[in-house]
Amino acid sequence: MEVKEEKELQMEEVEILKKELEELKKELEEAKAQAQENYDKFIRLYAEFDNYRKRVAREKAELVRYGNEELLKELLPVLDNLERALEHAQKEEGKTEPILQGLQLILEQFRSVLRRFGVEEIKTLGERFDPELHEAVGEMELEGIEPQQIVQEVQKGYLLNDRVLRPAKVIVGKTPSQDEETQSTNP
Repeated sequence: MEVKEEKELQMEEVEILKKELEELKKELEEAKAQAQENYDKFIRLYAEFDNYRKRVAREKAELVRYGNEELLKELLPVLDNLERALEHAQKEEGKTEPILQGLQLILEQFRSVLRRFGVEEIKTLGERFDPELHEAVGEMELEGIEPQQIVQEVQKGYLLNDRVLRPAKVIVGKTPSQDEETQSTNP
């Protein structure tokens, strides 16, 4: 009987051990799933942090590149006035040569400083109208031009490192319309 009881005890122990083994396997699977979930969270968090780091670096570079934008916008009217004064002095005859030379030197120095800070003039005359770069302030009918071609510059526009600092104010040419041409040929 003892052997039978011993066998039953061993069977019970085996059953208990099997149950414990099953529970441990289940816990191991749960731990693996939790570990995988934590690893996925870590990867996502790392990717988010890396994107954040890149965005901050990009914003910092942009801040450095365009940090002087407001100052330069304020300087543009000064440049406009210098150019107008030089243009006006050139039209006057007489003893204005030293003034003209001085204005010319100041203007060149001013333009040089602006170029060093990344400011460039927007090309206008003869160019095709681009609403990203130009502001149309009028239209003029002309023969022999392409539609939307700029025929006159009213105010210069400027770029700051490929960003529009101030759009150029221009007059855009247009070809005479067919109706007007037939009306002018038929009395």
